[in-house]
Amino acid sequence: MKVGVVTFPGSNCDYDAYQAVRAVLKEEVEFLWHKSSDLLGSDLVILPGGFAYGDYLRAGAIAKFSPIMDKVIEFARSGGLVMGICNGFQVLTECGLLPGALMRNEHLRFSCKFVHLRVENDSTVFTQACHHGDVLKIPIAHGEGNYYHFDDELKVLEDSGQVAFRYCDAAGNITDEANPNGSAHNIAGVTNREGNVLGMMPHPERVVEDILGSNDGMRIFESVRAAVAAASGLVKS
Repeated sequence: MKVGVVTFPGSNCDYDAYQAVRAVLKEEVEFLWHKSSDLLGSDLVILPGGFAYGDYLRAGAIAKFSPIMDKVIEFARSGGLVMGICNGFQVLTECGLLPGALMRNEHLRFSCKFVHLRVENDSTVFTQACHHGDVLKIPIAHGEGNYYHFDDELKVLEDSGQVAFRYCDAAGNITDEANPNGSAHNIAGVTNREGNVLGMMPHPERVVEDILGSNDGMRIFESVRAAVAAASGLVKS
């Protein structure tokens, strides 16, 4: 598997994603500069966390105009795998690859802490190494992670299985207290209807080894690797 990690001016989690893929997952990875128009043969493109273009106007609003995004959109619409983490999730909603929008946290403060996520759909490319109802311990670090969509569109997301993760407590209960930012229906991650694009606010790339406090993020990366291997007719040991 080959992974491309996009670097925008202001990205600050690109090296985390690169390290997770190269040193822990032990797969090939390349940085993709925002002014480039070449995805370098990537099987998976990651839009990392940070503050692309300083989050001027609003988070992700300027990054969607980067030259690399034309190729990312084309790649995604042809079935390519794309994952947006935190700021990357915001960029994906701004460019229309994912539904909804990310607003300021309900409490209007930046939140940086471990949270728990419940896996809502274990049949996606990004969650197949999990089981429905599994609880993952993954950190957040955002000021604009409050997921919003119109009520009727939220029902469409629910009914079509596009909600990948919800904020929950350690026992898997979906409660207001477990929601760190006010997201509608405790939504922490969604996919597009086709299932090849994922956006999530928590940072799986920061928890890929036990020494980091959790290795639950590896289950998302391992899910993608298994999907790419299956699509290529390869079997990885």
